Amino acid sequence: MTYSIRPARADDVRAIAALRAPMEGEVLLHHDLVALFERVQEFMVAVDSEGRVVGAGGLHIMWEDLAEIRSLIVDSSVRGRGVGNLLVSALVEKARGLGIKRIFCLTFEVSFFEKHGFATISDVPVDEDTFAEMVRSNDDGVAEFLDLARVKQNTLGNTRMLRLL
Repeated sequence: MTYSIRPARADDVRAIAALRAPMEGEVLLHHDLVALFERVQEFMVAVDSEGRVVGAGGLHIMWEDLAEIRSLIVDSSVRGRGVGNLLVSALVEKARGLGIKRIFCLTFEVSFFEKHGFATISDVPVDEDTFAEMVRSNDDGVAEFLDLARVKQNTLGNTRMLRLL
């Protein structure tokens, strides 16, 4: 079977939610359906030759040179067939097209992301002025990037990783 990657559409959101559902609360943060619809433009989806959505991932812009790959998920029936690799490659290209120079991820899949050029980080790689601006965000992903105490329960066991473009 072949897979292709394309930007997500509004009619893909329910399929994205279904892919995410088994992993929410354990690996992925829970997002209400309305939040996924609001963020549909961030997502790329992998579709099989029959048009079925078998994977998804989002690219969330966090700052002028920084984005996060988030909600990367592949249907269990096609894991190990390169779908995740296709999605990460497409999200990296999307970031390049937007002028992004650094991509962050928070993951349990360290070796997978290392294969895509990500490296583990232990600090928050922004200057004090940028930190002061970013801390105003209500987005939990930004709070996770900044390593704020209010989201520590979301990050336990995850590894913070960064890729320079």
